[in-house]
Amino acid sequence: MKLKFIKNIRWAFLSIGVSLALSACSRELIPTAQLTKPTDIPVTTQVPPDPAAQEAIAPYAARVNETMNEVIGQAPVALEKGVIESALGNFVADLTREQTMKVYGKPIDMGGMTSGGLRNPIDKGPVTVGDVFELMPFENEMLVLTLSGQTVKDMFDYAARVQNLSIANATYTMRNGQVQSIIIGGEPFDINKTYTLAISDYLANGGDNMSFLKNAQKVEQTGLLARDAILNKIKELTAQGKPVTAEVDGRVKVLN
Repeated sequence: MKLKFIKNIRWAFLSIGVSLALSACSRELIPTAQLTKPTDIPVTTQVPPDPAAQEAIAPYAARVNETMNEVIGQAPVALEKGVIESALGNFVADLTREQTMKVYGKPIDMGGMTSGGLRNPIDKGPVTVGDVFELMPFENEMLVLTLSGQTVKDMFDYAARVQNLSIANATYTMRNGQVQSIIIGGEPFDINKTYTLAISDYLANGGDNMSFLKNAQKVEQTGLLARDAILNKIKELTAQGKPVTAEVDGRVKVLN
């Protein structure tokens, strides 16, 4: 009798469990459990390093430091970010187009880079691999976009309005945050033409509020990382005996 009672109890609990599971399938589960107190453990200088962990990572840390401290170029003056147009923005936008064309194997009309994607200046003096990682810490890939004339117009309107986009192989004039005229590759902009643009996948996917780039007619991958494009350019300059330099060359003209 006792065994039969236990079996009945088990079947009752099983039935209740199945019913609850089935009802959960049709209702949204709302979590109710909460932590009673924070579980964050602050890591400060008061926490002693673990000797075993330090010993394990020491060889890897030495190799990383050796790589990051490698000098790959010399900058006679600092390359800084700036509003509207900057030496650093021009430098990276230009090499973006140039280095992407090398792997793409065909001409590209423009290159672009926002100041938000450049996290550090290139300081005066030796330029190391670590400096480039600080400048471009992201694993962004360079893409080639084919854009309609209207999307290109949207891009220049954005550049004039937000004033954070550097564009290679193009110049434009602006007044009160609005584009007045555009020249691409030495020719007047034609809204009825298509143009190609080398730019990072982050920006191509609408980063920095550049959602209009998602209207690209064609998107082509290159396998080239934005950081590698910078490293390659600096190493090429050094191999040619040239310093790392760039100028504010007037590719953006502001009308009063």
